[in-house]
Amino acid sequence: MASMRDIKRRKTSVQSTGQITKAMKLVSTAKLQKAKIKAEETRPFFRKIYATISSIIKTSGNIKHPLLHEREGNRHTYIVITSNRGLAGGYNGNVCKLIYGKEKNINQNVIIIAAGKKGSDILKKKGFEILSEHHNAVDVPTYVDALNIGDEVLNLYKENKTDKVYIAFTGFNSSISQEAKIMRLLPLEAGNFEEEIVEEPMNYEPDAEEVLDQIIPKYINSIIYGALKESVASEHGARMTAMDSATNNANDMIDKLALQYNRARQASITQELSEIVGGAEALK
Repeated sequence: MASMRDIKRRKTSVQSTGQITKAMKLVSTAKLQKAKIKAEETRPFFRKIYATISSIIKTSGNIKHPLLHEREGNRHTYIVITSNRGLAGGYNGNVCKLIYGKEKNINQNVIIIAAGKKGSDILKKKGFEILSEHHNAVDVPTYVDALNIGDEVLNLYKENKTDKVYIAFTGFNSSISQEAKIMRLLPLEAGNFEEEIVEEPMNYEPDAEEVLDQIIPKYINSIIYGALKESVASEHGARMTAMDSATNNANDMIDKLALQYNRARQASITQELSEIVGGAEALK
């Protein structure tokens, strides 16, 4: 059995750790509320652009737009959104698992655009090529950050350097529920838009394809911006949950150490009493 000094030292250490995790939970809770509001604010803009593209595709018949055209190649680009910091449970690992679960044969045909140091580090160790890094984008995401990433992937696609572009991020459902997901950005899947019900079809000038030239990049940027915002909210939610669990575990450990300390103290007192009684008996 460990000595009372060792148990007391360990208990003090665990108490200190518990105070830190409790403080981190409170900070993440406060940040989550702000991030949640900002994530929800991006959704109406995305839905409006989505409905507009749906209207164009449904009312204009067979459109042969280059960003809607399927390519036969197997060169994939992934925008991977994680965090710059750890202590968030499986938040970073779950997103990266989607990538190397989908791309089991890593080669020069798979490139990564990383937003978040943790994801970049994990995928580098797995052997993926990191084309560019946008780590500042996950601290306080702005539309400019989404625009920079969007321009990069659009140029890659238009210059025929990739055949498909995906985005991997964590969708925010609630403070205790986040879901890692992969979404295809390019080429756009026209079938998805055709399922959207548009109540008031519109005419577009000068023509539908030219309008798509302008609106599809905005659609791509809005998805990236929304993914950045949702990922930040998910990060704080995951960290809040992880720190709450760590604090509870620390409290459980403190209770166990207190019980061990009391047993060790009781055993020490019992031993001292036994020695006193034994000494008294020897003097008789």
